Amino acid sequence: MSSAEARLESLNIVLPAPVAPVANYVPFVRVGPLVHISGQVSLDAQGGVKGVVGEDVDFETARAAARLCAINLIAQMKAACEGDLSRVWRVVKLGGFVQAGPKFFEIPQVVNGASDLMVEVFGDAGRHARSAVGVYRLPMNFAVEVDAIIEAP
Repeated sequence: MSSAEARLESLNIVLPAPVAPVANYVPFVRVGPLVHISGQVSLDAQGGVKGVVGEDVDFETARAAARLCAINLIAQMKAACEGDLSRVWRVVKLGGFVQAGPKFFEIPQVVNGASDLMVEVFGDAGRHARSAVGVYRLPMNFAVEVDAIIEAP
């Protein structure tokens, strides 16, 4: 068991099956040692977190939604690394998108829900560059979407 898998277990996180694409794209693309992972939404077995943050969705729920995105990203990382999370050498960058209402500005703090989990699971290798953007709409009305670039030779 890799240290990332041990950390997931200690956090009581069971990775879901990687989500299949819902349109004309692939879940990840490998370019040399880098893997670009398509955006993962705030989806879980109960249907996930949907709605506009600051209107339908409160801050804490939005932050938890970003964490869900990170869990889904890690599931894709595991698939990209043929089931071996020890191959993830570095989380290079996250791009966070929050479906935000016109008076909601705590977008970076929401995306911290994903960033914090990457550091919890991968330690220093989980520290990454990042974008955090408020958007008008996200696919299927999900509250948060996060994509990633990882180094996984």
